[in-house]
Amino acid sequence: MIVQQIIDKIENGQRFLVVAHENPDGDAIGSTLGLALALREMGKEVIAYNVDVIPEVMRFLPQSDFLLNRLPEDSSFDVAFVLDAGDVERTALPVKDLCKTMINIDHHPYSTFGDLRYVDTTACATAVMIYRVLMACEHQISVDVAKALYLGILSDTGSFRYSSANPECFSVAGKLVATGIDPWETSSHLYESLAPERMQLLGLVLPTLQISSCGRYASIAMTIDTLKDSGASEEHADGFVNYPRAISGVEVALFFNQIAEHVYKISFRSRGSIDVGSLARKLGGGGHHNAAGAKVTGTLDEVRTSVSQLLDQLFS
Repeated sequence: MIVQQIIDKIENGQRFLVVAHENPDGDAIGSTLGLALALREMGKEVIAYNVDVIPEVMRFLPQSDFLLNRLPEDSSFDVAFVLDAGDVERTALPVKDLCKTMINIDHHPYSTFGDLRYVDTTACATAVMIYRVLMACEHQISVDVAKALYLGILSDTGSFRYSSANPECFSVAGKLVATGIDPWETSSHLYESLAPERMQLLGLVLPTLQISSCGRYASIAMTIDTLKDSGASEEHADGFVNYPRAISGVEVALFFNQIAEHVYKISFRSRGSIDVGSLARKLGGGGHHNAAGAKVTGTLDEVRTSVSQLLDQLFS
């Protein structure tokens, strides 16, 4: 069984790297910090890493400064855990060269890399899979670990609103709360401690809303100039894709985010009837049935038009 193989690697290893994908969301941060802190509690040498800094709204997590965005020189590890990444390249690290064994723990489909692969697309979040591993290790979950894993579950299920919020999701969340964490603390930091710059940016982005003639998909867009004009940073746009999805009748929402001249990162969200993961893969990206992303070249009008044509075909 794959979990037992992971346990063996934990028991026999001493130096560990824990890393997740770039532009980390709550599941990436929560899973990374939760596993890294637990490994350290087991007496292991651990580095928790992400190429990007931890988002401001997640810095309330205990020991969040344990997460580094630069590796010490000549780093080497017995085991590297790559979490929630979909593709190892999204870590922006030569992980294979840094470790003896690379373990992939993920709930994204088509996540095929790693010497050991623990991939479960039925899991509501990678954080739940980390919880399973720690339980199998018979590790006592500390409050600090519980806060990190709870954040991962809460954020990746949209506060338990998404279809991924299955019975295991609620069961694990309840057990984490039972350790003594305060759910309101996590919710308030994630959703009600927003920077003024985010609201300024949102005010500039919402007027770009376009709703398809059929009413079944909608999009908003952000350019580099929009970001500069707002005084915000890219992390302040996290979750913007959920605004068009909230429109009655919209089944697919899109957020076009310009990251370079003639390069747009597209975030897709689906209410469930359309597999946006499949759509993203047609554009060279990837992701889940209900949440996916891709990078596309062209002007904003060109990119919006090409994606609209694909969606029109799906909805015809």
